[in-house]
Amino acid sequence: MRNVMFVKKIMPEFCDSPHSFKRNSTREVTIGNKIIGGNQPILIQSMTTTDTMDTEGTVQQSIRMIDAGCEMVRITAPSKKEAENLRVIRDQLRAKGYDIPLVADIHFTPNAAEIAATIVEKVRVNPGNYADKKKFEEIDYTDKSYQDELNRIELKFTPLVKLCNENNVAMRIGTNHGSLSDRILSRYGDTPLGMVESAMEFLRICVKHEFHNIVLSMKASNTLIMVQAYRLLVKTMRENGMDYPLHLGVTEAGDGEDGRIKSAVGIGTLLQDGLGDTIRVSLTEEPEYEIPVAQKLVAAFSNLENHSPIPDLKINPIDFYAYNKRKSSNAGNIGSKNVPVVIGDLATVDEIKTSHFFPFGYNYSVPLDKWNIADQAVDYLFIGNNTVNFEIPGTLGLIQNMDNWEQKDRHFPLLTFSQLNAAKKLNNTIVFIEAKANELIGSTVELLEIGAIPNAVLVLRTDHSNSMAELRRATMELMSLNIDIPIVFKREYKSMDYESFQLSSSAELGALFIDGLGDGIWIDAPNCGGNKLLTSTAFGILQATRTRISKTEYISCPSCGRTLFDLQETTAKIRAVTSHLKGIKIGIMGCIVNGPGEMADADYGYVGTGPGKITLYKEKEVVQKNVPEAEAVDALISLIQEHGDWVEARV
Repeated sequence: MRNVMFVKKIMPEFCDSPHSFKRNSTREVTIGNKIIGGNQPILIQSMTTTDTMDTEGTVQQSIRMIDAGCEMVRITAPSKKEAENLRVIRDQLRAKGYDIPLVADIHFTPNAAEIAATIVEKVRVNPGNYADKKKFEEIDYTDKSYQDELNRIELKFTPLVKLCNENNVAMRIGTNHGSLSDRILSRYGDTPLGMVESAMEFLRICVKHEFHNIVLSMKASNTLIMVQAYRLLVKTMRENGMDYPLHLGVTEAGDGEDGRIKSAVGIGTLLQDGLGDTIRVSLTEEPEYEIPVAQKLVAAFSNLENHSPIPDLKINPIDFYAYNKRKSSNAGNIGSKNVPVVIGDLATVDEIKTSHFFPFGYNYSVPLDKWNIADQAVDYLFIGNNTVNFEIPGTLGLIQNMDNWEQKDRHFPLLTFSQLNAAKKLNNTIVFIEAKANELIGSTVELLEIGAIPNAVLVLRTDHSNSMAELRRATMELMSLNIDIPIVFKREYKSMDYESFQLSSSAELGALFIDGLGDGIWIDAPNCGGNKLLTSTAFGILQATRTRISKTEYISCPSCGRTLFDLQETTAKIRAVTSHLKGIKIGIMGCIVNGPGEMADADYGYVGTGPGKITLYKEKEVVQKNVPEAEAVDALISLIQEHGDWVEARV
């Protein structure tokens, strides 16, 4: 039996309770005919990808977005002429009967922002580049020289604040992890704290001038950084008596399954914390395709307010503002410093054949008489009461119900909570013990008994409507008792369309891995898309939370009017030739605004820097400038080869 050690920490300051849902209380902000914050429903928005000077194209795309359910349309205004053309776009939309608010997206150009503030209902500014030019310089500031910089920023920013106040125009102070100023990076580093302080510098100026029609955001392509920054922002605002609403988004999330999972992990984690008043799902796809994804994500957590109570825990063993993996013991390849395992489910099959293993990453070649193992191959398969009458792959373990457990190599028993006495006698094998979270909460004696079983793995599941909170609550109790048994989180879904399942599971399970709580993931979801899709979702969740890398990661922006090439087509081309490079991160950016910064987290970067011209990066460093677009993908491959990261794709 392990010693009991209670962890004495106060509850997190960004929410009232980490295991009881309550929406964060914010002030109402009026944006045209919409209201954000307070008790208003979460508003869904997106951004056009057309050239802002293409009035007809921008109007038509805006209409498609609005018809799909977009409640606020953002349009880029990189210079004065685009800002002035917002009036023409607005008037044409109004003439066609579309009166939703328009937002001007501003980077680098205060004069464009000031023009836009006389035309549209909201202006978005990026505090990282509104008054600064990024040079990736590290500057040693004194307190006085830093204050001088803040005074300079105030002089440059105040005219826009006054214009917005006079014209009743709202403002979003939108921090981007990839475009923090050299000043912020020099003092606070590339951190969530730096992101928060970047926004607070601008927010203090607004408050000084009694301007409060403000929304804030903390976007990043790294879901861990994004979640931590939003939480820290709310904590900071509460400490300063502020209650401004939040716009949620994972920037440069990518396309397809990857973009949806990554967005759901980041946005969904915060929605379950009660944070968020408006969201945008940023996909490298047509903007109208973002809307139904956002709607499903919001709908998945729209009924949490009145969930059945989860017993309170007065202490908090989790650091919600920095990633710290929960300390767990080692049971085979589960727990401790191992990457989280993935468990597949084959319990309902009548007779297991080699072909049943294919959706789980194992393909048997009859001519070669061997197994081909994919990068996304599950670590264990639960086969229930079944048996397997053929040689299984060498990397795979089979889990069977205790009553039908075959005591053979790489076969492991699954016991229920009521079978603890039997589990205590199994010292020479990994023992999986399945329990519902509500069975464990408050069961100190039983928890200590489980924690004392050698090689035990806890399979923790829940039927609670607020599933993430109950699973987190049970894990917090284990942590408070200093019980370090590895935990596999199991969730069951039934008869959902695949996208809804994918978004719900990514948000619910992803939040637990964002908080560093899991050693494994087990999804059982009949009639939700098939086992191959369930497997890719499980691995996608781990990839999006940066806890297990099993494929290439693409940090690709959703495109906008600043984009200098066809992002969707280019992303598809790059993905087609690099998708086999497991663990490599490739940034694909349409313009220079966030490119170098966001790609600080990438191994290689592909950035549009002029019409038909691409600049290639190795991490933060420019390697090749002005590569003709027709040659750029091949040049990217050559760059990866030169640095020794290229491998040939397996046939």
